[in-house]
Amino acid sequence: MTQIAPDVREVSARPQNAGRDWLREALPKIVLSPSLAMVLIFVYGFIIFTFYLSFTDSRILPSYGWEGWSNYSKLFRIRAWDTAVSNLLIFGSLYIVICCALGLALAILLDQKIRAEGFIRTVYLYPMALSFIVTGTAWKWFLDPGIGLQAVVRSWGWESFTFDWIKDGDMAIYTIVIAAVWQTSGFVMAMFLAGLRGIDNEVLKAAQIDGASNWALYRRIVIPQLRPAFMSAFVVLAHMAIKSYDLVIALTGGGPGTATELPATFMYSYTFTRNQMGIGAASATIMLMAIAAIMVPYIYSELREKK
Repeated sequence: MTQIAPDVREVSARPQNAGRDWLREALPKIVLSPSLAMVLIFVYGFIIFTFYLSFTDSRILPSYGWEGWSNYSKLFRIRAWDTAVSNLLIFGSLYIVICCALGLALAILLDQKIRAEGFIRTVYLYPMALSFIVTGTAWKWFLDPGIGLQAVVRSWGWESFTFDWIKDGDMAIYTIVIAAVWQTSGFVMAMFLAGLRGIDNEVLKAAQIDGASNWALYRRIVIPQLRPAFMSAFVVLAHMAIKSYDLVIALTGGGPGTATELPATFMYSYTFTRNQMGIGAASATIMLMAIAAIMVPYIYSELREKK
């Protein structure tokens, strides 16, 4: 009997242990399933729904009359869409190039172990903590000729000073670039700084011993090793440029005229203001395809490198 009792207790404990193991494995799935279901419905579900609407005759409300590719053919005949795409090319190219150049320069500066590095890094990163609405509103006040920089400089006695880009149809798109670069360059700096801190110092010391100048050091060793940081920065900035909406609305409202119209503002205008939901859905689908064309190769290359 003394030998049987432990066996009975062991057998009775097995179902309890099995239940605990099952609960331990299932609990994360149970906790995450509502969030996963919401993402599937409200993100991917609405992406599929928007793609479907782009082939319908939807106007004020969703409609299910099949139109085929007519919305896409209409979209590419609209002059405002051509203007939005042209503005995106200007804005996106300048935004990405200036942010990368400025972010790299700031990262190299901070990598020199200067004093108050933590404070300076915080100052550079602070604009990224602001929403694009706040940034757009602040820069709208700053660039307004009546109350901003131009008015202040003229009040100091420089009466001929003029800086009215925000009111100039040819220059307004560059004010969007200025505000976007101001907000995002600190974030790019942090990415490059992390890359710089990950470079092996022994390699740099060996190159210095061989007589390499600072310019050659950065051009031949440091910058080539920052390729992953450059790729990450490009993907993030390109994605932000394509979907830029709130900054434009807060800063210029898409004007003057359509001078700062971008695909995101065009999509909102045609979907909710002009009551052309089918064309708006077609433009949203084109934007999604543009983002996917950037993201998918990047993700594929990252997964291939890990393998």
